[in-house]
Amino acid sequence: MTDALTRLVGEGYDEIADRFVEWSAKIEDDPRPRWLKELTRRLPADAHVRGLGCGAGLQETRLLAERFRLTAVDISREQIERARANVPRAHFLRADFRSLELDARSFDAVAAFYALNHVPRDALESLFAQVHSWLVAGGLFLASFGTSDTESWTGAWLGTTMFFSSFPPDMNRRLLLAAGFELLLDEIVTVVEPEPDGEGQWQWVLART
Repeated sequence: MTDALTRLVGEGYDEIADRFVEWSAKIEDDPRPRWLKELTRRLPADAHVRGLGCGAGLQETRLLAERFRLTAVDISREQIERARANVPRAHFLRADFRSLELDARSFDAVAAFYALNHVPRDALESLFAQVHSWLVAGGLFLASFGTSDTESWTGAWLGTTMFFSSFPPDMNRRLLLAAGFELLLDEIVTVVEPEPDGEGQWQWVLART
């Protein structure tokens, strides 16, 4: 299923591996810790968690691996190599997560932090159905989404060429509900990112099967 846009994303994150870590560290009021807490407090100690778009294995990846059984995937070869070095107790796979063939009801939670905005938005409906099938009854899906009505944008970003795509929040909600999820938490969060992005909004959702 890996297409040219997905390869572009992977190669882009290979190219900016160091720069992206520095850039991410400068984000103001990043809501990840708060939303991660909302997820982890609802999971049993032996939970099996799937991470989509794990990057270099920092922040939330480390915490999830410390507390649960974590299996994570990323399309970037450089990011996966770094994640394996940074979080040796987790299992990492380099792949397009849309192409994963996983056993049904095999995970207690799936988490996607700042990754789904790199997925062509027309693929989200089928991806949500996949995620729902991977989760146990009552399993949790934590995800962040872009909020703009952007069918496809490819251009210069942090010194590489990157692809972004997103739906407005109402469409994200409709697609999640159509896939069979119950929305537990749903919030639009404003963050201040370093240049070139500046102030922007993200939709954070915690959903349950």
